[in-house]
Amino acid sequence: MIMKVNVQTPNFAAKDALILFIEKRLSKLEQFYSKIIFADVFLKVQKTSEKQNKTVEILLSIPGGDLIVKKEAKTFEEGTDECVQSLERQLKKRKQKQRAFL
Repeated sequence: MIMKVNVQTPNFAAKDALILFIEKRLSKLEQFYSKIIFADVFLKVQKTSEKQNKTVEILLSIPGGDLIVKKEAKTFEEGTDECVQSLERQLKKRKQKQRAFL
């Protein structure tokens, strides 16, 4: 089952390359947890003078409760990578907990 990825970019248009990058990174999560239903990705640009003004928020819908991560970075790619690493850890933990109950 291929998860559906919804990328939302209020106030700007994301390039196709960025959306493909996000979908590719998120698809790797299915190696760790096969029951992912969908991913909602929110990309925001903060109006600040700081370099780390890109926010990536990912809501991962899985049975038994959603996982949400939010990271700020210089680029959306960097933020996406950080979010995916965090989600990977959470999915591995969840899988271990499920195994413990079996």
